[in-house]
Amino acid sequence: KFPVMGVRWRSSLTLGEKEQVNGSSAAAGGGDNKREDGNKEVVASYWGIKGEEVKKEDGTPWKWNCFRPWETYQADLTIDLKKHHVPTTFLDKLAYWTVKSLRFPTDVFFQRRYGCRAMMLETVAAVPGMVGGMLLHCKSLRRFEHSGGWIKTLLDEAENERMHLMTFMEVSQPRWYERALVFTVQGVFFNAYFLAYLASPKLAHRVVGYLEEEAIHSYTEFLKELDKGTIENVPAPAIAIDYWRLPADSTLRDVVMVVRADEAHHRDVN
Repeated sequence: KFPVMGVRWRSSLTLGEKEQVNGSSAAAGGGDNKREDGNKEVVASYWGIKGEEVKKEDGTPWKWNCFRPWETYQADLTIDLKKHHVPTTFLDKLAYWTVKSLRFPTDVFFQRRYGCRAMMLETVAAVPGMVGGMLLHCKSLRRFEHSGGWIKTLLDEAENERMHLMTFMEVSQPRWYERALVFTVQGVFFNAYFLAYLASPKLAHRVVGYLEEEAIHSYTEFLKELDKGTIENVPAPAIAIDYWRLPADSTLRDVVMVVRADEAHHRDVN
């Protein structure tokens, strides 16, 4: 078996857990969060300002600081997973074969370690939306014109991919060389995609569209391994249950299903 190991990362801890961590640090000798009266004061933002208290619809405290209740949703699992944009133009074919050529080394490197594969690839998948949104934002400023809603669409895509990463960090433990690979791959891909978007936004979006088609295939293989029992179908992380509004008894398989649906939506948009 290839079990998916559980691990908690500080970036996705709940607010209460972060308070405990910060409190423990202060008790161990870090006095940065101590007030003059001796009581500990925990701040929940990068700017040193205590965040506002957010609650769920039932009145219970919202425990996540990486997303808010109004950013949650239920994935559309009825979306067509087999849709394919047949490459016709030169740019389409260039994008298609570029993505196909990138799949081979990925398959060789990760083999059937789909948990780590998903986590590592999501560190790259969140780049295009941010790059495209940033460049369209700057273009809108230069031209004094609206973006037709595309800036928000692309930034939402980047945020959704980042939440995929936040989720898979809870169920997969990368090896040291896989962590190091993120720096290299993300650095190369960010700059390459940035230049590609400047040269041809259509080409850049086609690349993302075909990348998402490959992601759908990868998550389908992930589901097959879960169904065969090769990968343990562990309970869904709490962050996934709240983000996709999943039932409390959801499992890793349910998480992969909604993530795959997200990728299909990104495929259609691009």
